[in-house]
Amino acid sequence: MNLDQKVRAMGDQSAAAVAAPFQTYEEAVAWINGLIPFGIRPGMDRILRLMELLGHPERRLKFIHVAGTNGKGSTCAFLTKVLLQGGFTVGTYTSPYITKFTNRFQFNGEDIPEQTLLELANRLQPLVAEVTETGLGSPTMFEVSTALAILYYGEVVYPDVVVWETGLGGRLDVTNIVHPIISVITNIGMDHTDVLGDTIQEITREKAGIIKPGVPVVSTVTQPEAVEILKETAEKNRTSLYLVNDQFSYARLHGDEESQVFHFHGPFRDMDLAISMLGEHQCANAALAMMTLEVLRQYMAFIVDEEELRTGFKETFWAGRLEQVLSSPRIVLDGAHNPEGAESLAKSLPQIYKYRKLNLMMGILANKHHESYLQHILPIVDTLILTEPDFRKKLDAKALGDIVEQVREKYAKHTLQIIIEPNWKNALEELKSRTEAEDLGVVSGTLYLIADVRSNLLGLSDSEKGW
Repeated sequence: MNLDQKVRAMGDQSAAAVAAPFQTYEEAVAWINGLIPFGIRPGMDRILRLMELLGHPERRLKFIHVAGTNGKGSTCAFLTKVLLQGGFTVGTYTSPYITKFTNRFQFNGEDIPEQTLLELANRLQPLVAEVTETGLGSPTMFEVSTALAILYYGEVVYPDVVVWETGLGGRLDVTNIVHPIISVITNIGMDHTDVLGDTIQEITREKAGIIKPGVPVVSTVTQPEAVEILKETAEKNRTSLYLVNDQFSYARLHGDEESQVFHFHGPFRDMDLAISMLGEHQCANAALAMMTLEVLRQYMAFIVDEEELRTGFKETFWAGRLEQVLSSPRIVLDGAHNPEGAESLAKSLPQIYKYRKLNLMMGILANKHHESYLQHILPIVDTLILTEPDFRKKLDAKALGDIVEQVREKYAKHTLQIIIEPNWKNALEELKSRTEAEDLGVVSGTLYLIADVRSNLLGLSDSEKGW
């Protein structure tokens, strides 16, 4: 290369540097996470403007839109694995992530490459600045992540279908920018009541906001008042609703620490299915995924051979959901972070595991329904270790201890031992040292705590954890 060529090359590089706001993956992620202070602001205006500026790439894609209080991630995992096993290409957009920011943007079970995320962030940054300068204000972290996901799927990898998880609620959640081929609602519970409302009816109306005209809906919602709203919304949108214990049903047959089997009964066929995800609530999630796949098969030609379907269900895995990460001592992680999650966990642990004493380490956020969570979990616990997640919205361990003391007489064993250790690493060592061969150690609460503990126990060096 002669001198003129070197000068031109240096000029090209500096021009590229000026054009690209971010030079590294880390810078791009820091920019997106730097939008967190703009908070959760339900509404579609900013994401709609971003899509207009990008030429509406979301209109080129087929989406399976998944909402609900608990079980969204697991249901998305079942759908993704079975469709992949059946030979389809699949995008999967989920949150929060357990290990790394790239987890939330998957294609065929693999994270988005860091270089691709960097390139897409560089493309989005000037558009985000343009929207910010309007009266709409700055797009939030989740809005930019959602726009990035749509760009990735709509302009880079072009999957056959995108499994698309809502962030919060449904009606005003930015994922609701899409027009799906099918809508899925897992269940309704008391979570995010500060945003979604403090009654089952109010929360249901928000979740039911993903129902679109003519788009079929599948749900495992069971509360009569919630079911009534789903039926009304489906009727108003002139679409079919496939409801558990109505158009389809399931029953857990048997299981152990490795897997479980449930019977699925649907309008098109019956089948016994084995899954490796543990807990009766996972039978509900798998049955919901199965009914969704049945509708796609029957009416939209998403054909998965029975052998591939069975393999897909059996091989589905989702981190931090009744996941045993150590065998000596036995340590299980579960991201039960609201009353419904705690109820499922309390039911599942004695159903799945044999143990002498149950030692539970927990850390939760300040905006949760703490007493109703403890009501379910305290009756089965022998030693309770209270700690704090490494997250800005954490509930102090001492404050959580005060809440436990207020309700222990009502719910806990009289022999319950309570330990308060704000440092989660010290709390984890306490849990490990107290969990003997015949005992079971469990870490539960917010996924921010689960993410850190999981990375620590499995030696994951690139853990980033976050929403």
